[in-house]
Amino acid sequence: MAEAQCDTPYRHGNCHLIELVNVVKAYQTPAGKFYALKGVNLRVDTHEFVAVIGKSGSGKSTLINMITGIDRPTSGEVYVGDVAVHKLSEGQMAVWRGKHVGVIFQFFQLLPTLTLVENVMLPMDFCNTYPPRERYDRAMHLLERVGMADHAHKLPSAVSGGQQQRVAIARALANDPPIIVADEPTGNLDSKTANTVFDMFTRLVDEGKTILMVTHDQDLARRATRAILVADGEIKDELRTA
Repeated sequence: MAEAQCDTPYRHGNCHLIELVNVVKAYQTPAGKFYALKGVNLRVDTHEFVAVIGKSGSGKSTLINMITGIDRPTSGEVYVGDVAVHKLSEGQMAVWRGKHVGVIFQFFQLLPTLTLVENVMLPMDFCNTYPPRERYDRAMHLLERVGMADHAHKLPSAVSGGQQQRVAIARALANDPPIIVADEPTGNLDSKTANTVFDMFTRLVDEGKTILMVTHDQDLARRATRAILVADGEIKDELRTA
C-alpha cells in the first residue's frame, strides 16, 4: 500500500495501529446500489480514544464494522496492526477478532442461558486463551473491576441493563485485546449509568487500550481524545478534544 514513511511501520507498511484506505461499502437494494461508505480514510493511533458521531444511517456503524471485520469493504483496505483485515477468510477473521478486538454492542448480547461469569469466560474458551484452570479466576477478576463480581452467578435477565453493559465490557476484556470497539454502548442507559460506563473506558485508555466508540451523545463524545463526524458515508469533520 502507498503510505508515508514512518519510523516503525507495521508489516503491511501502515504507520498507525488502525488505518482505513479509500474504503467503500456498497449494498445492493431494489433501487440500486446504496453506498454506506464512500472512500473513507481513517487513522487511529495506539492509546487513542476516538468517538464516532453522526445521525442514524450516516455510516458510522458500518465504519467500525470494517475495523472489527464484522463487515467487509466493497473496495479499499483495512489494516489493524500487522493484519490486513480485508484479506482474512471468515475463519481467520473470527479467531483474529476474538484475540485482538473487544466488541461491545448497544444491546449487550449476553447469552441468556449462561451466568454472567460464564459469559465472560466464553471468549477465552472460544479462542483457547489462558489455561482452562485460570479462566474462571480471570473472569471473576474482570467482573470485580466493573463492580459485578457479587452478581457473577446470576443470569443476565436477573440484572439491570446498566449491569449487563458492565458485564459486556468485562467480556470484551476477556482476552486482553489491545483495541476495544463499542457501538452505541450507552444508547440504552440512563445518563448516570452512561457516565459510569464512559469512565470505565477512560480508565482503560489510561491503561493502554485503544478505544473507538460510536455514540449519539455529543457530551460524551467531547470527552474522548478525538471526535469524528460521519455523514452520508463520509468523514466530514474531526475535532481533537484533548
